[in-house]
Parts: sequence; C-alpha cells; structure tokens
Amino acid sequence: MSANDRPTGQPTAPHDSAFLKACRREPVPHTPVWFMRQAGRSLPEYRKVREGIAMLDSCMRPELVTEITLQPVRRHDVDAAIYFSDIVVPLKAIGIDLDIKPGVGPVVEQPIRTRADLARLRDLTPEDVWYVTEAIGLLTAELGATPLIGFAGAPFTLASYLVEGGPSRNHEHTKALMYGDPELWADLLDRLADITAGFLKVQIEAGASAVQLFDSWVGALAPADYRRSVMPASRKVFEAVAGYGVPRIHFGVGTGELLGLMGEAGADVVGADWRIPLDEASRRIGPGKAVQGNLDPAVLFAPTEAVRAKTGEVLQAAEGLEGHIFNLGHGVLPDTDPDALTRLVEDVHTRTAR
Repeated sequence: MSANDRPTGQPTAPHDSAFLKACRREPVPHTPVWFMRQAGRSLPEYRKVREGIAMLDSCMRPELVTEITLQPVRRHDVDAAIYFSDIVVPLKAIGIDLDIKPGVGPVVEQPIRTRADLARLRDLTPEDVWYVTEAIGLLTAELGATPLIGFAGAPFTLASYLVEGGPSRNHEHTKALMYGDPELWADLLDRLADITAGFLKVQIEAGASAVQLFDSWVGALAPADYRRSVMPASRKVFEAVAGYGVPRIHFGVGTGELLGLMGEAGADVVGADWRIPLDEASRRIGPGKAVQGNLDPAVLFAPTEAVRAKTGEVLQAAEGLEGHIFNLGHGVLPDTDPDALTRLVEDVHTRTAR
C-alpha cells in the first residue's frame, strides 16, 4: 500500500507515524511496535531469498536488501521497518578482512591490537557503501508512510569484534587493551566513532527516518569503565548526526546498570532488555527520553495466553511513560513462529488503541 492509498485518517508521511511520534514523546494513536531482527531467519520467505547467498553478499545487493526489509512489514504490520544489514558492513566496506561465519558470527582475519593496526581503519565514504544509498532509495519509495530505521554498531561493540577477532564471552583481549593502553583504546574508539557516524549519515541522507546504535556487548562493562572508556565515543556518534533532526535510539544487552549513562550519551530513545521492568528502566534513564522494549524474546515460544499475559505486564510497566515503543528485549530468535509475532503486533495495537 502506497502513501496515497492509505485510508482517511492514516498517516501519509513517516513524520506523522505512531513510531516517530513515540520517539518524540508525542501522543500516539496506539503504542507502536517493531522488532529487532524482524527481518531474518524466523521468516520462511527470508530463508528462501537468502538461500545460497552469503550474509555479507546479501547486504550488498540493493534489490535483495529491499525485499528482506519489507518482508516483516508486509507480514506483521509493524510500525517501522529496520534496514537489513549487519553491524560489520562498514568495516568490510573500508577493507577490513572479515567474514560472517554461519553459527559463529563475524570473524576478523587479523585482529587490531597495536597502534600500527589503526592505519587499517580509514574513513568511510558514501562511495564505499553505494549499495546502502541505492537500497534505501528503493525502500522509502515502497514504504510510503512507514518509517525506515537505519542502524550501526556502536564503537565499543565494533572494537570488541576487531580486538578479539570474533565473538567473545569474556572480552579478555578487549578489556586488556582498554585497561592496559588507555590511549590506544581511546584512539581506536574515536576512529570507530567516525566510521560509525559516517555510516549513519549515509543512511539518514538516503532517507532513513530514525537510527539505532547497537552496543550489543557493552553490558560486559562496569558503569565507571563505561563512563570513562566508552561514553565519549558513543556521544561523538550521536552528536555527529544530531543536526539531521531524526530520532536517535541507543540499545545494549545486559545494560540495566548502564541505562542512565547510555541516556547521557545523547540518545532520544533508550532501549531496555527484558531483565528490568520498563518503569524502573525509565527511572534510571531519566526524564526527556522515550523508552523502547522489552518483552523477553523467549516468551514467544510459550502458548498464546502466556504471551498475552507477559505482554500485558510490559504495557502496564510502560503506563505513564512519556514515550514507549514496544519491542523485544533483544532480537527475534531464529526459531520463533512468525504467526506469534503477527499476533503480538495485533494484540499491542488493540490494547493500546486511543
């Protein structure tokens, strides 16, 4: 359905959508819903179009990116699309030798651990990611009044992949560098902040209506370490895109103790995972921020009535908040029943209709 075909009373532009109104902490017709990893392995149509195509290759094909991004919008009637990509795409684009290995995740051939290694992290140009600009142009033409969320990995999480050489449970090399050579660590994160900001700017200038910064691994840090060693780089990213006027969302996993600091970093919306009730999350984040979250993704494997009950708990905790965007507390799990997601969207919309 294009913007011109929408029924009377429906938004005709992304700016007027429930999602962007909630980001701006304005009154909404219903609580908006979208899901992290909504475009992905839980959908049979995704598995079909991705068959035989490597992950990073799929991120560089504009028509394929467009189709995958649109799939959950068509199926679930979510209030926003999120651009289909991966947080390591900008690193690959500037020449870092890495690959996403099935069942493992991003693997970096030569980890970055010395000052000489920094030279490999050059600035990102729009030409490096031309396929992003092209795909977002195709998407915004198709989405009409549905907003498109752009995203990037936060400097700490990108650094953890680069320093460890891949996913890590304990982040030994990352923390050893952060504590043992704080000047090199600061320069590494500063360089990654510039690359990340450049990647977000490309998406915004191409037509993204909001952006989300994923700091997937930052929950491994204590608050004092976050404030001293991570927040300056995240703040630099948010400040770099502030002039565009699009909402900026910040999300990390296991970050209950960091929520206030993550809000201070400059986001307009802070996401909470499922480990903390939204009213407590909002209290920690502080005034002037919308809140996103936070149903446990595993709940969707329970019977429908159990999902409804847990959904009610999330909505009850969100009552009275200035702005609430319903999401999961992390990404959609690969074996999730797509129909459970469709029912969840309808349930939230129905319960919160105003």
